[in-house]
Amino acid sequence: MTDYQAFTVALDAGIAHVQINRAAKANAMNADFWREIVEIFQWIDDTDAVRVVVLSGAGKHFSAGIDLALLASVASELGKDVGRNARLLRRKILQMQGSFNAVDQCRKPVLAAVQGYCIGGAIDLIAACDMRYCSEDAQFSIKEIDMGMAADVGTLQRLPRIIGDGLLRELAYTGRTVEHEEALRIGLVNRTYENIEALHKGVFAIAGQIAAKSPIAVAGTKRMISYMRDHRIDDGLEYIATWNAAMLQSHDLRVAMAASMSAQTPVFDD
Repeated sequence: MTDYQAFTVALDAGIAHVQINRAAKANAMNADFWREIVEIFQWIDDTDAVRVVVLSGAGKHFSAGIDLALLASVASELGKDVGRNARLLRRKILQMQGSFNAVDQCRKPVLAAVQGYCIGGAIDLIAACDMRYCSEDAQFSIKEIDMGMAADVGTLQRLPRIIGDGLLRELAYTGRTVEHEEALRIGLVNRTYENIEALHKGVFAIAGQIAAKSPIAVAGTKRMISYMRDHRIDDGLEYIATWNAAMLQSHDLRVAMAASMSAQTPVFDD
């Protein structure tokens, strides 16, 4: 694996631990972050030994969002021509959206483990994950409204499907902070833990359960769930019928059935 500037990446027992590694800057998302996350998730997608991903932040906070120095550098590129400025900004925004699309479109399940601040762009990031978990000190905020802008990297598109339209509008319009109890109640997180140690222990345990399953079955399940965000039920049923016409021929099905009949734990190839 490559050495990264904004991340550390480790692989153990089928679980890739991707950790934002800028603790001194509250894991703010600098230029290295936006570039490297695409590379990392391409590697994850291409590596059969990776079965599930845990995404976390080093130190006290998950992430304080986009690094203000990055915003300043983009602002310094703007000139006097409105049309060319718009072209530049649109290109930058689409590139950043692509970074989190890489997380969303990854074939492997991605579990976010959140402690401390999860603000602005960090909300965009966890919205692209499959599941979210947090410690009791977690604080979530769609902060872009307080910067005089609309969130533009995925929160407004993905979060309504997670917490519902009306509540998303309230949080996006006000920028108010959501703490762990409310985050659990509204479905922003699946589960809360007392502290960061318990959080990581719990999330890695869940990741381990997923890693033990058939990777073919997990990938197919994720693909079907993602497909249904944008399609009708009958479209989804047609798609899963076509998908499983191939995937039900996998050796994993025979392994799972034999293990079930003999009360053994199945072991699946990558």
